[in-house]
Amino acid sequence: MVLSEKVNQLMEWASKRSVIRMNGDKFRRLVKAPPRNYSVIVMFTALQPHRQCVVCKQADEEYQILANSWRYSSAFTNKIFFAMVDFDEGSDVFQMLNMNSAPTFINFPAKGKPKRGDTYELQVRGFAAEQLARWVADRTDVHIRVIRPPNYAGPLMLGLLLAVIGGLVYLRGSNLDFLYNKTGWAFAALCFVLNPHTGQVNYIHGSSQAQFVAETHIVLLFNGGVTLGMVLLHEAATSDMDVGKRKIMCIAGIGLVVLFFSWLLSVFRSKYHGYPYSFLMS
Repeated sequence: MVLSEKVNQLMEWASKRSVIRMNGDKFRRLVKAPPRNYSVIVMFTALQPHRQCVVCKQADEEYQILANSWRYSSAFTNKIFFAMVDFDEGSDVFQMLNMNSAPTFINFPAKGKPKRGDTYELQVRGFAAEQLARWVADRTDVHIRVIRPPNYAGPLMLGLLLAVIGGLVYLRGSNLDFLYNKTGWAFAALCFVLNPHTGQVNYIHGSSQAQFVAETHIVLLFNGGVTLGMVLLHEAATSDMDVGKRKIMCIAGIGLVVLFFSWLLSVFRSKYHGYPYSFLMS
């Protein structure tokens, strides 16, 4: 195939699907064979259920976010394409590259063969879309702004906070001095700042090989939330207060345990890729 035919074919496929699925024939014609004036980021994976590759599915979700961010950005060009080779659709490609593990990300540059840096260090950097975007920028000079689907954890947290405040107002309706407690408001502000789902700053390192300083405080906060929920549940079961107030304490306790335990699992999954269990949040 001549170069213009290759580019037109890839652009046509990219217009329909951000990640182009390739078999052995497509890979050899469009990625390996010259001429080529474009880079191709290829994820080698094994997504079929019988392969039982949990981490492949998680990596695929992040890869799709990255590819969609590029495909629907105003800077989209034919300089770079995102593709995928599944083992069950292109086992000959795995054999050609002497590849025996998945998922693996490789950049096939516009000129020459892939170098050592063109293979993504998955175990070190994790597979978050933001980390992949930095690697892509380093290898291709194409900068992609990652745009994620809406995350409803923030509104959920706000709703829980309002419910807790409402419960406290109800329980202590005759004494609202606690609303003027500077320490309490300072603690609430600290919780908001450390919450990894607020703002654009990522406080959780995407790999089990490294850890940010803030992670210790975040995990401590989440464990504190679970503990507070258990205390409220205990008080609701053993307190002599009226039934209405005990119900409120019980609901608040369950909400705290469920929410913060779900966040703890989410943090664990983000660091130990392949961990199969989650609760409410992935």
